Amino acid sequence: MRKHMMLLFAALTLVATAQNKSTVDILGGEKWYGAATALGSRMPLENVARMSLSVDNMNNQTAPFLVSNLGRYIYSRSPFVFEIKDNKIVIDSPGERVDVVRAGKNLREAFALARNKHFAGSGKIPDKSFFEVAQWNTWIELMYNQNQGDIENYADQIIAAGFEPGIIMIDDNWQRYYGNFEFKAEKFTDPHAMVERLHRQGFKVMLWVCPFVSADSPEFRELSKKGFLIKKKGTAQAAVIQWWNGYSGCYDLTNPEAYRYLVGQLKEVQSKYGVDGFKFDAGDPHFYNPAEQDFYRADALATDHTLAWAKLGLEFPYNEYRACWMMQGEPLVQRLGDKNYSWGALKLLIPEMLNAGLMGYAYTCPDMIGGGQFSSFLNVTPANIDQTLIVRSAQLHALMPMMQFSVAPWRVLDKEHLRYCAQAANLHKKFAPYILELAQESARTGEPIVRSMEYMFPHKGFSDCTDQFMLGAKYLVAPIMSADGKRTVRLPQGVWLDDLGRKHRGPLVLELHAPLDRLPYFEKSESVITSTIKKITTKKKK
Repeated sequence: MRKHMMLLFAALTLVATAQNKSTVDILGGEKWYGAATALGSRMPLENVARMSLSVDNMNNQTAPFLVSNLGRYIYSRSPFVFEIKDNKIVIDSPGERVDVVRAGKNLREAFALARNKHFAGSGKIPDKSFFEVAQWNTWIELMYNQNQGDIENYADQIIAAGFEPGIIMIDDNWQRYYGNFEFKAEKFTDPHAMVERLHRQGFKVMLWVCPFVSADSPEFRELSKKGFLIKKKGTAQAAVIQWWNGYSGCYDLTNPEAYRYLVGQLKEVQSKYGVDGFKFDAGDPHFYNPAEQDFYRADALATDHTLAWAKLGLEFPYNEYRACWMMQGEPLVQRLGDKNYSWGALKLLIPEMLNAGLMGYAYTCPDMIGGGQFSSFLNVTPANIDQTLIVRSAQLHALMPMMQFSVAPWRVLDKEHLRYCAQAANLHKKFAPYILELAQESARTGEPIVRSMEYMFPHKGFSDCTDQFMLGAKYLVAPIMSADGKRTVRLPQGVWLDDLGRKHRGPLVLELHAPLDRLPYFEKSESVITSTIKKITTKKKK
């Protein structure tokens, strides 16, 4: 009888799976985008091996959302498995049947309808300081040796080098151990005084945190007793999970009490030390495995934990995430996954930022300038590092929603190249009012800040253009991403005024060679005319 019931259950499962399998035929000329930020470099998506959104986030943001340049989209309330091959999108969804929706005639119309229906957001943006000036992160310079003296020196050097004080993030290993939220006494003699000093200098201070709790610590035992940690399957014992810094317990944020407890712990850190917010690392779905772990919410999927970790950030206006599931349109700062220090990695930034925007993540930072892999910057000097790459990276960041330094430019660059990086930071500050306008517009409408050419100029041959972008509707930005300073720029129809004051009439393909102190960008003619009219009107009033 038991065997018969098991066979019946298996048959029903297969039927259910089949019922939730759907196939979308890709139309002639149709191009698809979305699903995972890190798929950006493969846009438009043509051949994607079977990918499970419930497990694989490719080290970055994911969402159950695909959108096409022919005005169609695919959306689900739960993670699905999909693959793209043979001119078809095959979707296998355990939660609900997923079908394609006709929403308009182009990418922008499809995105707008999907956003309004499925992820309209709260209408709020992250704190404006994220957008106004460059951010700073202590990771590359200090790595696992976070300490008060070097952090204070880093801040002093930022100002001495001529940069604006902005947000400064104190990265991993400031605390005694994971799950404990006290500064290491041997590394920080007076952390409260340090934070006050940074505040006086004009910095906002954020601390790195994660959902893990060091095993065999007092916190681990206490949280396990309270039932606040994920459990080993079929037991009352806390699960020990492997991650990049070892083996640890992990908060079970599907438990409302555990969630509130962790929020309380972080609020206490703010009260005790005066910090402004937190960099929320980890939370990736692959750390959560329902086959090996038990959760407070028995039906929770791995992505439910990623979602809960993201929701935690709404409690703190100063936040940053690398891993995220859904939550588009919310005032959460997203960051691209860590990039290598290379020209190849630099070329990933624009397509991934474009894809993040098309998924609904408007408030995104393109990783750290020069890359976030600390091993690339060990024992380097201006003599043995590619200074041009650092400058071009800073320029690419300059007209993005946010820019973030970590490697100290004054350590690895000579005076000339340092000056170029400072110019990029100043350009970002100059454009900050406009970028803030775009952020507020995104909160209202969902429109990306960084927009693809196909999004702004549909059906004009830009579906595969991922090496330049529109900053809102006014500026076409074409950063240099090669050592030789050359690139091709594709201008749409109309009149465009470049950063040197020259006019170009599109459609036009330009072959540029930009010196190291130049970031090529172009203002759309309507914007130029409007600006001129405003100036004339202002003069008449005077």
